[in-house]
Amino acid sequence: MLILDSGAVTRLAERSRRAAALILALREQGLWPPIVPSIVLVECLQGHAGRDALANRFLKTCDVLEEIPELLARRAALLRGQARRGSAVDALVVACAEPGGTALTSDLDDLEALAQRANRVSVEKL
Repeated sequence: MLILDSGAVTRLAERSRRAAALILALREQGLWPPIVPSIVLVECLQGHAGRDALANRFLKTCDVLEEIPELLARRAALLRGQARRGSAVDALVVACAEPGGTALTSDLDDLEALAQRANRVSVEKL
């Protein structure tokens, strides 16, 4: 299972050869479509149709997790408290990757600190 944070959404939404190659590689590895917790949209969108066009187009290829169950939110809170770093969104991304998933990010530090306390979550830099 592959979970994307806002930096990963932004980078993969770019119309670049690098983004296209990475998406192709993820598809070949059976990691597509990725999951994007809906709260991530707060960080990667601006609320303007024109500026959000690439991200919105990209998000149509993802599974957006629209509802966050209470137990998942509580797990994210626990991870964040234990790590003493990262945003609520970061913690939720890591909690969604449990157990045994991968969180794809452009910012390793906070997600790695959270993942160290999670159940078999790996973090990969984009």
